Amino acid sequence: MLTCIIRYRIDPTKRAQFEDYARNWGQAIPRCGADLIGYFAPHEGSTSLAYGIYNIPNLAAYEAYRERLAADPLGQENYAFAQREKFLLQEDRTWLKLVSTPHGARA
Repeated sequence: MLTCIIRYRIDPTKRAQFEDYARNWGQAIPRCGADLIGYFAPHEGSTSLAYGIYNIPNLAAYEAYRERLAADPLGQENYAFAQREKFLLQEDRTWLKLVSTPHGARA
């Protein structure tokens, strides 16, 4: 299993638009085949960093997922929304693999 962490730099004056964008992905991403952990908007500290995090089995599954997402009506609408509203200033993806399992019990 791979975890994709998308780091966004957003326009802090357009946080509401980012939150709409995140809610739309909350519908489209699971429907297209990824396990969405969630989208996270600034709360304290930085006003411009936000994250989207999801799991996918492997890079081949990611490629198939991206094709489905690009063809999904809500996905297409959300891409267009981001382009039109210009609230995303930068977007970076990092792929991570969980290596700490099994985790110990909580105290």
